[in-house]
Amino acid sequence: MKVRVDLDRCVGHGRCYELAGSVFAEDDRGHCLVKRSTIPPELEVAARRGAENCPEDAIVIEEE
Repeated sequence: MKVRVDLDRCVGHGRCYELAGSVFAEDDRGHCLVKRSTIPPELEVAARRGAENCPEDAIVIEEE
């Protein structure tokens, strides 16, 4: 699984890094950063939780 963020859509609500801090972080403006683009199996649930809770649907999950 790979994860990326559409920075044009992200407005910095912070739900992703609050719910899945092992996958996501915040930049200096509070927008989402992906800590690792390729997600290991043990973090897939966290990555999905962060993506599913993004109000702007700015997080894209790509299945490999």
